[in-house]
Formats: sequence, structure tokens, C-alpha cells
Amino acid sequence: QVQLVESGGGLVQPGGSLRLACAASTSTFSSYAWAWYRQAPGKQRELVASITRIFNTGYADSVKGRFTISRDNAKNAVYLQMNSLKPEDTAVYYCNVLNPSPTRPWGQGTQVTVSS
Repeated sequence: QVQLVESGGGLVQPGGSLRLACAASTSTFSSYAWAWYRQAPGKQRELVASITRIFNTGYADSVKGRFTISRDNAKNAVYLQMNSLKPEDTAVYYCNVLNPSPTRPWGQGTQVTVSS
């Protein structure tokens, strides 16, 4: 069963940067499009950014121009570079395949808090 381990979160001031990493224990990593999601308190989990097998990327309007998603198939890893962070970016961030089935497991996520 695939395991997902997110890391890199923390407390950062508005305008700061963080780089999140996701390690996926799966032999089929390169076969999937991957994505970062986030869930803020009291809100549903939302799609933040995605990257296809051929490295095409997509972003939510709220993060476009500030976040960059990347992947390393050799390391089974997905990254999210977050710049110009805002308080509204505060959430738990998760990685998973794009459009996961309801039964697909999630990792623990990594907490990002943007506050002065």
C-alpha cells in the first residue's frame, strides 16, 4: 500500500517562503499525475497545484504566480515551493495523486502557518 510522507511545513511570516516535500513509497510513481492539496480549519480540502506525467503544471488561482510544483521521478518525490506566503495560505498541506479515489490513503500532511 502506498505511503505518503509530507514534510517542510512550519511557521513563517507573511511574505516568507517554504518548500514542502512529499515522499511516496510506490513503484508506480512516474505513472501518475501528482498534486498538492490543503485543508484549512473548518474548510474542505482543496487542490492547490498539480503536475502531470509529462511535467505540465496547474495551479489554483489563489496561488498562481506564488507557488511552484515540481517532481523527481528518480526519488519518487513531489515538491511545492511556496513564496510570498499569506495568512490565508495557513493550512495542513497534503500530497497525493491527482483526483484520488475515495479509498486511496492520505499521509499525515504538514502544517503551514503564516502569521506575524
